[in-house]
Amino acid sequence: MAEIDRMAAQLNAALDQLDKVALPLAEARDQAERHKAEIERLKREREQLLSRIATLEAEARELVGITNEVESRLDSAILEIRTALAS
Repeated sequence: MAEIDRMAAQLNAALDQLDKVALPLAEARDQAERHKAEIERLKREREQLLSRIATLEAEARELVGITNEVESRLDSAILEIRTALAS
């Protein structure tokens, strides 16, 4: 009977040790799942931001073209006014 009690105590000690190891592993697994979900969310957000940046860059190029055209027209108008005033 003493042998069975000793073996039961060893088994209980082994199970306690297993619980000590398994609990942090389970918590780490849960945390890894949360991190995985957060990474996926951040990837989607990154793609949306890259798309928005591309749109804004295209708009900026368009505005540069419009600005250059307006600048050219203003320069022409100023030159015409100066010419008319000089006459």
